[in-house]
Amino acid sequence: MRIRQHPILMFTEKQKIQFYYNGKQVYGYDGDTIASALHALGIKNLSHSIHLKRARGFYCAIGNCASCNMEVNGEPNVRTCITPLKKDMDVKQQVGKGRPYDA
Repeated sequence: MRIRQHPILMFTEKQKIQFYYNGKQVYGYDGDTIASALHALGIKNLSHSIHLKRARGFYCAIGNCASCNMEVNGEPNVRTCITPLKKDMDVKQQVGKGRPYDA
């Protein structure tokens, strides 16, 4: 899910960053946001709607909507599209207004 080669742009190798998603150890890269790292891993379902529990994904990518809200290090409703990825972050899906995802 990452662009490795491009006819015009050059991409330098970035430092790998370990973090946890729903208890599983995964990796992103320096400069990623949480949402972009998850998207690159093929994880497209970031949260669920409050009332109908419909899946939500990477939408605005600028922090204006709530589609990417997740629990990060125990804090609910973190906008993962604008939150930089850091080593050993504990990221969990949530449902609605901050309850952890149980499925």
